[in-house]
Amino acid sequence: MKNILFLILLTTSYCSINAGTLVLEGKYQNENLYVINGQTENGVGFCTYQVSINGRISTDEVNSSSFEIDFTQFNILPGTPVIVKIDHKDDCSPRVINPQVLQPHATFEVLDINIDKNEILNWTTKNEMGPLPYTIEQFRWHKWIKVGEVLGTGKMSKNTYSFKISPHSGENKFRVKQVGFGDVSKKSTSISYVSSVATPTYVISRDSKTISFSDETMYQIYDAYGIITKQGFGKNLDVSNLKKGVYYICYDNIVIDFKKRK
Repeated sequence: MKNILFLILLTTSYCSINAGTLVLEGKYQNENLYVINGQTENGVGFCTYQVSINGRISTDEVNSSSFEIDFTQFNILPGTPVIVKIDHKDDCSPRVINPQVLQPHATFEVLDINIDKNEILNWTTKNEMGPLPYTIEQFRWHKWIKVGEVLGTGKMSKNTYSFKISPHSGENKFRVKQVGFGDVSKKSTSISYVSSVATPTYVISRDSKTISFSDETMYQIYDAYGIITKQGFGKNLDVSNLKKGVYYICYDNIVIDFKKRK
């Protein structure tokens, strides 16, 4: 009877100890995690009693007010998916002070970038530590603007991507960019491409309601305060709902101003 009672007490104690698990998931970015541990409510012992990485028990010393979770003990390579479990007692909770280190960072390296005869932008990368989107940017109207997006694979090995561009007349410049955790970005070098398309012309209707281009083109219209009021791609632009005043038309690779009179 005493043995049965002892077993019940031992089982109850074990369940109490295993009451909490803090789980973090992401990819190893070549940085360790730091934990504020703290003591239990009764002041005996520390909160965390076990840490595991991808199911393997860590050898990190957790019996202190703070400790480091070291990924190198398991020879984990940068970019490897990780699941970190911090088991703690039920009357306290440890706090990870830098969980963002497991979030994707923009780390890609461009092996090759080119534009082929079909006006396809191709680029090859390596060393991606997380699936971040690539923003394709084109230099138009004296600034870099977004013209498309392709999701990155997030793999450390070789990755190949492509995107159909819409060049303006003359010399074009394109590049790709990723924005990682904390809005930290990384950009490729720009690549030039000379297009043989003719520069479009435009006509504003007498009633100031329509702008017609001689060929399809990307366009933006700004008001006198620099606010975009219209943008898109096409041959005809409806401006009937714009108020009277001075505006700036950006099309092809040209910036002009016009006055809406009606």
